[in-house]
Amino acid sequence: MQFKKNYRISISAILILTLAFTALYTNYTQSYNEGSAIHALSKLGSRGDEVRRIQKKLKELGFYNGSIDGIYGSATKKAVIAFQKNCGITADGVVGTKTLKFLGLEASSSSSGKYSQSDIELLAKLISAEARGENYVGQVAVGAVVLNRVAHASFPDSVAGVIYQKGAFSCINDSNWNIAATETSRKAAQDCINGWDPSGGAVFYFNPKKTNDSFMRSRPVITVIGNHTFCN
Repeated sequence: MQFKKNYRISISAILILTLAFTALYTNYTQSYNEGSAIHALSKLGSRGDEVRRIQKKLKELGFYNGSIDGIYGSATKKAVIAFQKNCGITADGVVGTKTLKFLGLEASSSSSGKYSQSDIELLAKLISAEARGENYVGQVAVGAVVLNRVAHASFPDSVAGVIYQKGAFSCINDSNWNIAATETSRKAAQDCINGWDPSGGAVFYFNPKKTNDSFMRSRPVITVIGNHTFCN
């Protein structure tokens, strides 16, 4: 009888521990999916601060017209798919690490301190001259290529060095270079510096309608945004 009693107590203890573990796991999962920290996945049904940030960014870019309520509903999913198609990445309506990167939400802090105001203005001038007719994402992507080159061992290590490198950007030799940078290009330059890279890490880009350069056309393509093909 004592054995049966102890056996029943052991079974009850196991059940209690199992239920406690299940509750803790459920709470952890919910906290992970709905918490304020940026993580790797937001999708239909997700809630929380990350979803608000995604909605806010998509609204700024003109892809989302709904409420910034932190609820990943069908309207948010539709906006994400439109953005993904625009960037040339898998359009599945799920915001994983790659889509976060293209949205510029991957970086946790600003890197503006690396660059002077003259760097930002020069970058804006380059964006304005090179991508004046492109959509906003395309303008940010062009600026991101400049910063990717600054960080790359094969290119000069400053914004001015990259932009004025011989043969790098033809726009510095044409009339567009004498036109003042637009406010949109200044905003795009700041977004680049804050960590947004819609190019996906590209160090080259070209307009296939305007160049037959065999070197550019031989590069591995990362994405296509507007009229520009971005590659490495």
